Amino acid sequence: MTASLPVHDQYDDPDHRPGGELPGGVHLDSTAQIMNRISTRLAGRLSLLARDRTPRPTPPVLVLVAHGSRDPRALATVRTLAERIRELRPGLSVRLGHIELDEPLLPDTLAALGEESAVLVPLLLSRGHHVKRDIPEAAAAVPARTRVAPPLGPHPLLVETLHARLLEAGWHAGTSGAGRARSAVVLAAAGSRDPDAALDTGRTAELLADRLGVPVVPAYASAAAPTVADAVRSLNARGRHRVAVASYFTAPGRFATECARAAPGLAAAPLGAHPLMARLVLHRYDRTAATAAGTERALSSA
Repeated sequence: MTASLPVHDQYDDPDHRPGGELPGGVHLDSTAQIMNRISTRLAGRLSLLARDRTPRPTPPVLVLVAHGSRDPRALATVRTLAERIRELRPGLSVRLGHIELDEPLLPDTLAALGEESAVLVPLLLSRGHHVKRDIPEAAAAVPARTRVAPPLGPHPLLVETLHARLLEAGWHAGTSGAGRARSAVVLAAAGSRDPDAALDTGRTAELLADRLGVPVVPAYASAAAPTVADAVRSLNARGRHRVAVASYFTAPGRFATECARAAPGLAAAPLGAHPLMARLVLHRYDRTAATAAGTERALSSA
């Protein structure tokens, strides 16, 4: 299993690093980026060989399971995330399937696998009906050997992504006690009737509150309470008048837009295709693939 990089390394983006310029208009940062990509691809190819230089088993296909949306930005975001994952893991087959509304639909993606092995990683942030029922049932209906990874949340990498999106939007609680006493964040999520989903979102809110040093209140676009507007009013009543909204959505869409409109001021962008999201997907994939491989070895030796 590939180890995750430290968080400070995961923010490193060669495309946005300052650098000098060589004669002929070649930028130092661009040169470093090219060399880094060559090294990454070479390492990926070498990883296909074991120490005795025999080919390693083909890794399972990574199937990204997105919800689907009528907002075209959602599909564009998921495709960008898939490209980031391919860049991080050259040689890994990455495919996409949607639960509804967008193509390809998950059953079609799974049917195209034939008898290949695959790990399905839901691009969902908590447990709920899709994670517990819809995705496993779709996986069980095809001949492919599949494993379903847990949803993306809660996880510290999600918290770091939320923090990064808030900073991009201009979040600054201040360092003084008075500044923090006036500040708070509403964590805007889709919502679900499943109590486990609320538990997962609440845990993410707790982790984000620890990261920011201010209260973080979960709120929902549907199926659960409070709404974003209600959460803002509740915080205002407690003297918290500098309230930002953190968008706990994997991609833009109707719910994310509605929650942002309910913000009294600052509203962060959805999690989207942030580099940390790509690393989190690979973390879920690696853990699930390793568990599957361990189970197969145990069965073969029994």
